[in-house]
Amino acid sequence: MGTTTPPRTLAEALRARGDESLAGLLRARPDLLSPVPNDITQLATRAGTRASVVRALEHLDRFALQTAEALAVAPDPAPYDTLLALLTGDGQDDGDGRDDAGAAITAALPAALTTLREQALVWGEDTRLHLVRTARELLAPSPQHPSPTGLGPTVSEATAGMSPGRLQEILAAAGLPATHDPVSAVSALAGLFTDRTRMAELLDTAPVEALSVLDRLVWGPPYGEVTPSPAPPVQWLRDRGLLLPVSTRTVVLPREAALHLRAGRAHRVPEPVPPVIVAAAERDPQTVDRAAAGQGFMALSTVEELLKLWNDGGPAILRAGGLSVRELKRAASALDVSETVAAFWIELAYAAGLLASDGETDERYAPTPASDEWLDLPAQDRWTHLATAWLAATRTPGLIGGQDAKGRALSALGPDLDRSAAPEVRRRVLALFASLPPGTAPDPQTLLARLRWERPLRSSVPGVATTPGGPAGEASDLRSRIALWTVNDAELLGITGRGALSSQARALLDEGPAAAAARLAPLIPEPLDHVLLQADLTAVAPGPLERPLADMLSVLADVESKGGATVYRFTPGSVRRALDAGQAATDLHAFLATHSRTPVPQPLSYLIDDVARRHGHLRIGAASAYVRCDDEAVLNEILADKRSATLRLRRLAPTVLAAQADPGSLLEGLREMGYAPAAESAEGDVLITRAGARRTPPRTPPVPVPEGPPVPDTTLLNAAVRAIRAGDTAARAVHREGPDTATAGSLPRTAPAETLATVQAAAMTGSAVWIGYVNADGAASQRVIAPVKVEGGFVTAYDHTADEVRTYPLHRITGVADLTDDQTP
Repeated sequence: MGTTTPPRTLAEALRARGDESLAGLLRARPDLLSPVPNDITQLATRAGTRASVVRALEHLDRFALQTAEALAVAPDPAPYDTLLALLTGDGQDDGDGRDDAGAAITAALPAALTTLREQALVWGEDTRLHLVRTARELLAPSPQHPSPTGLGPTVSEATAGMSPGRLQEILAAAGLPATHDPVSAVSALAGLFTDRTRMAELLDTAPVEALSVLDRLVWGPPYGEVTPSPAPPVQWLRDRGLLLPVSTRTVVLPREAALHLRAGRAHRVPEPVPPVIVAAAERDPQTVDRAAAGQGFMALSTVEELLKLWNDGGPAILRAGGLSVRELKRAASALDVSETVAAFWIELAYAAGLLASDGETDERYAPTPASDEWLDLPAQDRWTHLATAWLAATRTPGLIGGQDAKGRALSALGPDLDRSAAPEVRRRVLALFASLPPGTAPDPQTLLARLRWERPLRSSVPGVATTPGGPAGEASDLRSRIALWTVNDAELLGITGRGALSSQARALLDEGPAAAAARLAPLIPEPLDHVLLQADLTAVAPGPLERPLADMLSVLADVESKGGATVYRFTPGSVRRALDAGQAATDLHAFLATHSRTPVPQPLSYLIDDVARRHGHLRIGAASAYVRCDDEAVLNEILADKRSATLRLRRLAPTVLAAQADPGSLLEGLREMGYAPAAESAEGDVLITRAGARRTPPRTPPVPVPEGPPVPDTTLLNAAVRAIRAGDTAARAVHREGPDTATAGSLPRTAPAETLATVQAAAMTGSAVWIGYVNADGAASQRVIAPVKVEGGFVTAYDHTADEVRTYPLHRITGVADLTDDQTP
């Protein structure tokens, strides 16, 4: 502990630590830094608060938590040997027929105890180990929250308030000498239960049915209900104190008796060693990398397709926020994936800042300006952007379709999807993947077992049943669910290939996006500048296409099938779409001739010419809307068509029809009737519909919801430790007595002349002094300063409490006192 005198409190134990150890405590429990404690005493107090202790317990691994649970049922303080015995047992046969792995426990216990000490959950020397009081209260047994060990209260706790007469009856039935002292009676009964020989003799006389009752209670919960007239076996146990009353209908198996039946063990299955992750398959690392790269390229294609789908303005936002079920189904159908997978891609694009709300009155989702910049990046850089966003995102798509705490459905892009544990679980899952040899795919169940060992379920801590960042009442196995979602999502995104971690993903985790992009680039096929046109009005792209070619082809044709080769189909509607985008028939012929490795089929040329001949023959404008055409026969044909009745057309002139519908509805209505009208401006010019015109204002990606305070960096930790040390020095400073010096704990009081003389002398000698100071707000404090300069009614000094140079007005210094030699900083 760094001192010859054993610490009497947690504050003394922390005070005896070195600066590096204190920094380690603050790094492991960053909540203790908000704000920086004034001194060691305040740090110890804050470390013992319920919220902070619960957070610390939640970050323990299984064996460290079992060690803390064993200390919670041990005497306080407990020697190291007692703690070891509670974990390994007393070496006697408990009838369980199980090897308790005593050697592994003995080897692992020092490290677990060191972890508990470093996190200020345990303090004291090995001869006197103390579990902090709040942790003991959380882990100690009670009827409302049974101990995780399954042990009940001690004999002393269970018999508190029992009448002396009843104690005498129990002693007599157990064969113990009578005593009129209740304390002696309780000690005698506890001594019987802890004496293996006498306890064995007592149980040898028990009915078989009574032993069966004990077997049901021994590993917990230790509480049972009894009737007013209990059965003879239960009555036999009650008479001898093996079952003690908690209430009129409840009894409990006392801790000492349960430990005898357990052969001294606090836990049925101690877990000193983390579970081993079993390999489900071993594959060639190069095969894994290629499979992951292919899946990553498919991920890019899917996100690009989603952006194109919402290019002209995506679906409307629900009043409660998020995407409706119908719109999610529509997106899933367009992407040719399941709704669950579609929700993942939508949430990923949102987390990467590629999709957002447009903020209009009729609020809709649309691509952001950042999506255009993303589309211009090389494929490997686009992939690292998505992967990095996925790793850091706290939004959890796997929850979509479930319900929140109020029974409302959770929708894609809606609120209440943030889970602060998600980034840490994702990174830990991938770290476990990375711990295996390259090309090894882990078995998911053993992976989950390892994660549960590293962060036991929250139900291990009584009274804590919710998940941080989630609604109250959510299942405590959320970390396991996030882990399974991570395995599936990593395969979709190309982080893993065929179940094993790819080398590009290893580079992303260890070295960053630039290294990952460099690893991925050789595995991505080079984009092609050509397609293969076929006589059946289709075009085959034998691989990924260059951006300009892919963009133009997506306007001119519809995607018919995807896979290793993408098949595009030309239709009258797709050709009209290209003409609406400002292309002329000659432009389309030239485009196809330039980019096709096969001759342009005659049917395709005829299709383009036929649609172009009719395109723009009709003109649509605003009147509310009008139709203009130089051919009167065409207008007569439209008026005679019954399908035009809903447009409410009437003739204004031989070549002009007016409509009550708006221009957009009129345009769509006539197209449904088989015509190819073109929209025109107020000046009579044809309006060109440009793809991708709908964009949101600049948007930033959603900010992840952190899980507790962020881990401070080294600079902040060192500054915080110096400030705490300085504050502790000031609070505990022992000053030399003077005629006007105040009593300990109050501000020093000296005359102004004496104050000036003392600080001037300290400035000349470079020594530190103890002052009382009242700031402009009237707040009083004690400080240890080293004066540097005294002039103009001000003292410039290095303040050890604040760890910086400050200037103090002399008239605000209430007094000054010299420090004793052993208190000088």
